[in-house]
Amino acid sequence: MAEGFDLIVVGTGFASTFYLREALAHLPPSARVLVLERGQRRTHAWQLANPSARESERKPTFTNLTPEKPWIFTLGFGGGSNCWWACTPRFLPADFAMKTRYGVGHDWPLSYDDLEPFYCEAEAAMSVAGSDAHSPVPRSKPFPLPPHRLSEPDLRLLKAFPDQFTVQPTARPTQAVGDRPACCNNGVCALCPIDSKFTVQNTMAQVYEDPRVEVRFGARVQRVDIADDVARGVDYVAKGVEMSSLGGFVAVGANAIFNPHILQRSGVSHPVLGKRLGEQVSVNVDILLDGLDNFQGSTSITGHGYMLYDGEHRRERGAALIETLNRRLLRPERGKWRQRMLLKIIVEDLPHEDSEVRPNADRPDVPDVRFGGWTPYAQKTLTELPRLLGKVLAPLPVERASILNRRNPSESHVIGTVMMGEDPETSVVDRHLRHHRVRNLAVLGASAYPTASPSNPTLTLSALSIWAARHTFSAA
Repeated sequence: MAEGFDLIVVGTGFASTFYLREALAHLPPSARVLVLERGQRRTHAWQLANPSARESERKPTFTNLTPEKPWIFTLGFGGGSNCWWACTPRFLPADFAMKTRYGVGHDWPLSYDDLEPFYCEAEAAMSVAGSDAHSPVPRSKPFPLPPHRLSEPDLRLLKAFPDQFTVQPTARPTQAVGDRPACCNNGVCALCPIDSKFTVQNTMAQVYEDPRVEVRFGARVQRVDIADDVARGVDYVAKGVEMSSLGGFVAVGANAIFNPHILQRSGVSHPVLGKRLGEQVSVNVDILLDGLDNFQGSTSITGHGYMLYDGEHRRERGAALIETLNRRLLRPERGKWRQRMLLKIIVEDLPHEDSEVRPNADRPDVPDVRFGGWTPYAQKTLTELPRLLGKVLAPLPVERASILNRRNPSESHVIGTVMMGEDPETSVVDRHLRHHRVRNLAVLGASAYPTASPSNPTLTLSALSIWAARHTFSAA
């Protein structure tokens, strides 16, 4: 007979970890929780010592039918926290109401005001550093840590655009937090050499050490066992053996590729399930400065520009978030070594119906992934970028600005496929991430996003997990 648990959680990344932490705050001492993680638990020291093995473990198991578009994420304990850059901007209020405000995309079933207190909680957990003086959104609490230092070009942009430029909010701390030292400012952030940036492992491992929690690594979830609109448990493979566990509540937090695939294999059907897979698109801008030095120290990304983000233009083309990169790319000219600046322009895109996740016909345990391409909505912003940059760069002494022709292959943000909404006919899960029909089943993370804001998704999905778990388990 299959063993029983009060809660089964799939995955140990941001979404699952924040959800589980909040659920444990409300579950009784007698509760039993099972966590199933497909990857292994690798210490920070192991990852530093085994870079090639670490990279091979990042390769996901799916069939990419459009290999020109990579989908990047990490398997293993802590998920994407092991490789993210720790950028933590909030979404703007308009990002939650694109249909209402601009007549495009889809509205979220919750507002910025609904999520704002949970943003604060997620920022506190990650020890986010940021500037309260120039926040682009209303805040009810200050940032947990003071901001990183801006460069000289950043300061000129801040002076010219005081309401549209700020220090990038980040979970790369400006001062020591517990065992995490202050950011070393070396710009090597995918695997922080000193374990400074927030990861699940260095900050929230205690969630999985709770005596009510059992974690099983190397457990590849096959399906949720659903009968009569009730999730009864989970079927998975561990060490080559097919296993089953019963659960009173199931929360699936794999990612936007594997979440829909697990549901599809569970017999869940819906017109938008697996559809609208996407992410933002970005390009880099290389700027040669005339007499103004850059690179005065500080973290790997210093500034955030909102000059091309919100406004009526979003009726026709995507919003753009500007990052000022601080990675010491020098000019090979005497006396001008530091007179260079690199921007990253991140553009939102609308959901594309031809981008989807489906089970493989011959190997149903392996999802097929197809990318339908960037929509004209994002393309228009990229096309108009040379004109738009004129306003942005006007405060700087620019000798030459070059938009690099090649788009960045990926933002490592896998979004969509299990859309949230109020209407069961047009969405899969509700505003608390619970399946409309199978009420003891939740689907976590950016797979629920109705739209892809240009802002990094991680802080929002972490706040969303706290919001969802509190509304589910505090009322239980």
